[in-house]
Amino acid sequence: MGFVKSRRVVYRPVKDLNLASDSPQFYLHANVKAPRMTGILVKVFTWFLESPIFGPLLLYILKGNNLIHTLITNAELDESPLYVPAHHFEDHNEQEVKNLDSGLTPQEKVQLAIECLPSSSEKAQNETNPSFSRWTIMDYYEAYSSEAITPRVVAERFIAAVDESSKHPLPMGFFINYNPDDILRQADESTLRYKKGEPISVLDGVPIAVKDEIDCLPYPTTGGTKWLHKERPCIDDACCVKRLRLCGAMLVGKTNMHELGAGTSGINPHYGASRNPYDANKIAGGSSSGSAAVVSAGLCPVALGVDGGGSVRMPAALCGVVGLKPTFDRVPHSGVLPLNWTVGMVGILAGTVEDALITYAAISGEIPSKQPSSMLTKINLPLLSFSKSIRDIKLAKYGKWFNDCSEDVRLCCTQALSELQDYYGWKTIDVTLPDIEAMRLAHYLTIGSECSTWFDSFGKKHIAELGWDARVALSLYGSFSSKEYIKAQKLRNRQAKFHKRIFAEADVIVSPTTGVTAYSIQDDALKTGELDYVNGAALIRYSISGNFLGLPVVTVPVGYDTLGLPIGLQFIGRPWAEATLIHLAFAMQTICLSKYRKPKIFYDQLRRDK
Repeated sequence: MGFVKSRRVVYRPVKDLNLASDSPQFYLHANVKAPRMTGILVKVFTWFLESPIFGPLLLYILKGNNLIHTLITNAELDESPLYVPAHHFEDHNEQEVKNLDSGLTPQEKVQLAIECLPSSSEKAQNETNPSFSRWTIMDYYEAYSSEAITPRVVAERFIAAVDESSKHPLPMGFFINYNPDDILRQADESTLRYKKGEPISVLDGVPIAVKDEIDCLPYPTTGGTKWLHKERPCIDDACCVKRLRLCGAMLVGKTNMHELGAGTSGINPHYGASRNPYDANKIAGGSSSGSAAVVSAGLCPVALGVDGGGSVRMPAALCGVVGLKPTFDRVPHSGVLPLNWTVGMVGILAGTVEDALITYAAISGEIPSKQPSSMLTKINLPLLSFSKSIRDIKLAKYGKWFNDCSEDVRLCCTQALSELQDYYGWKTIDVTLPDIEAMRLAHYLTIGSECSTWFDSFGKKHIAELGWDARVALSLYGSFSSKEYIKAQKLRNRQAKFHKRIFAEADVIVSPTTGVTAYSIQDDALKTGELDYVNGAALIRYSISGNFLGLPVVTVPVGYDTLGLPIGLQFIGRPWAEATLIHLAFAMQTICLSKYRKPKIFYDQLRRDK
């Protein structure tokens, strides 16, 4: 197939395409044609989009200029539509794993995850001297158990730190809502359990934040808006939050997010911009911006996010932390806003791969009472080791796509991949992934259609209460037709077949996590939000397959750009093969430990006061 300047594309059958490195497939760079707009410009633009006279014409032009008509609307393709990226369970016989019984409680799963971590003796033998490391879940547990500090003291420090962060010359915008009384109540209960020698699990008293897209009592769930909680009251914890609470975790509040998840910057006109702890003048990324920022800044070792289009992995990479998005349906979605039900998945942001593993063990797995025993999927946890790793790993790399990023990102990720190969002897297989830009547009059309459909249930009566950038997004989302939606689902099926062929030859696909590092927050965007689709497309470039195809993905920090801003490397895996991804992320982290740098904004929660 070749892309030409025509009104349509005829896609050749998947079986006829060569996916090897010598494939003649043309790599189409993201064709984003939209100026950056804020302030009065975005207001005027919104007025035209929402106008019944000018809106349809403007939307038609925008979709045409950005190749939606060419690559989707008028395209011809033979595949049948795939509406939900659900995967039949397949046991990949992963190496060095421990299998979890589906009947285990979250506490029991966490205990088994602890047994998968490197032993203390091995850790001592392979001790590196990182220039900076964040406190881990095990650090909190050991500090509490030894009575070096109590959950009550940590809670008091947390509350003081959040208060300080909001008074910073540049307010950090970490949280939408947090309740000191509730935090202190949880901390006192945990402190008492430790005094009795009866902690529930290693998560007991560990501060964990939750994106404001996930139900967590006693807080309303706003989705980054000023009105949603009035229409949809929060009456119970989401399943993932219940599981953390059963482990004794201290839930410390609802983190800031891009309004309705409809953007990649994390700038929210209602609750302020979530700022990057490495440089408060830069974005944290979206839409799980606050969750990434609080982990990066040391306020929590772990936070929950929701990943609908890289919304966990992008901010994780920009803020220098680990981001894990499991396989579609690996974590129950009950209690999560249904903004994008076939592409959005609960994900984990953590300071280390080990903490991501512990949290993954706690929240993963179907709800047994709602699933026949024959349908329960097998969960493997990786047996992590500093001295050895899994063998004969093959990493698929599409060079033209891998290199379609800033020079700093390209050099850093290329170097990290080279070090990984040299250290472990793993092989890289050069491949071709066709139609990546078409997949990006098909995903945008899908997530937009789902968000627009959900918003329509409120009769659009709250449209005037949204930020201007969210209003523009909803206008675009609402412009997609049923024909375009179905063709997008055909492209989903097409891409699923491409990726299945790649995974027949390789264990994972490797890429940068984002195409650029964190960019500057402009003052003119703080009140209106901003339209910056060029940077947005660069941020989301490598994220799409994880959501659109329901694949597990992990990002791990591997270095910094010339300004000292973090860069992440991403591993995309086979369905249900999270253990292999965590193995690879841990291996990459081990190599990079000595490179990690302390953010400019950082709170030491376990410090020993003199």
